[in-house]
Amino acid sequence: MRLMLILYFAGALICCAHSAGDSVPRLLLVSFDGFRADYLETYKLPHLQEFIEDGVLVREVTNSFITKTFPNHYTIVTGLYEESHGIVANDMYDADAKKVFSQFNDSDPFWWDEAVPIWVTNQQQGKGASAAAMWPGSDVKINNTTPHFFMKYNFSVKFEERAERIVSWLNSSEPVVNFAVLYWEEPDASGHKYGPNDTQNMGRVLEEVDKHVGFLMNKLKAAGLWDTVNVIITSDHGMASCSAEKLIVLDKCLGRNNYTLIDRTPVAAVLPRQNKEVVYNLLKNCSSHMKVYLKEEIPDRFHYRHHRRIQPIILVADEGWTIVQNESLSKYASSQQNALERRAWNTNAHCCERPTLSLNCSSAQDTQNLRNSLPLTQPRRGPEPVPFLCFELSLYSVSLYFL
Repeated sequence: MRLMLILYFAGALICCAHSAGDSVPRLLLVSFDGFRADYLETYKLPHLQEFIEDGVLVREVTNSFITKTFPNHYTIVTGLYEESHGIVANDMYDADAKKVFSQFNDSDPFWWDEAVPIWVTNQQQGKGASAAAMWPGSDVKINNTTPHFFMKYNFSVKFEERAERIVSWLNSSEPVVNFAVLYWEEPDASGHKYGPNDTQNMGRVLEEVDKHVGFLMNKLKAAGLWDTVNVIITSDHGMASCSAEKLIVLDKCLGRNNYTLIDRTPVAAVLPRQNKEVVYNLLKNCSSHMKVYLKEEIPDRFHYRHHRRIQPIILVADEGWTIVQNESLSKYASSQQNALERRAWNTNAHCCERPTLSLNCSSAQDTQNLRNSLPLTQPRRGPEPVPFLCFELSLYSVSLYFL
């Protein structure tokens, strides 16, 4: 068996092959939220650069629209676009069930059961046990199944504790864990606080992220797992800077009695209370820096039309612009720079910072083969890591037919 180390951020994918003597294929999928493409070029990140030096760089993957934390993390582990897996935003409203979903109210299986994440598929097909450290949705009973080992989400738990728990589970012999996921909130959280272009503060944060990578690798080596576990490091989106001078204030365009704002900037979801066409026309004339779509007119390339949780009107701010109501104005105006999860998508279907990168997973067993056969400029899509995961774990998934 060949062991793959894969770095799959919003700007780079690096694979490093090592020999391995374990006949049981095992995978560890790690996400560093909001890791922007050019962070790899801007900052000195020795542990990540180690992967780059020995790896394969594949350009141009378009992350799934809308590129927010919950939807994109579920796309990564299901291989489905958001209109298919049902987690269509960070904040949702299901009109049929009269239920509300938020990042602080996300544990109802109702929201997650329309798709099967790979940790569930892995266990249902009897390939081994799954483990999870705070990956979005991993502490929810999806299709009546949780990972055999998992941690309830708690943002205060340090990376080191999460990593140590994952390594201990991967070292388990009863049951044998062959698939694990690990999530960390940085550099996204600090990107929102400081802005992605604050090199002093973001440099410090990214140095910590790089140290986390080194910590995880050292723990795997100390446990004797380095040569038996395939490691994938990924992210869900990038980040762009926004300013107090670039605000789209909805209260200037229509009264709040006309609508409910379900999900917020930079892609906002609007539920009209009055006539939908009236609300649409008012929003359409609100700002030249905001695209306004009726649900049925959302472009096909977005794969974001065919689900009941997608609201009747969707607003998409231009890069660098922020959609606010009036009450948020002072909050944004008081800061010189505010970073929002612009997240590798715009209305021209190009990534807003750098192309993201992916891998043709069917040929992912050998680094030299990748260098010889994989087109480095061929565009890839957000759901495409799933075939590699399924291939490595010998899993069958209906998600493969949606790619």
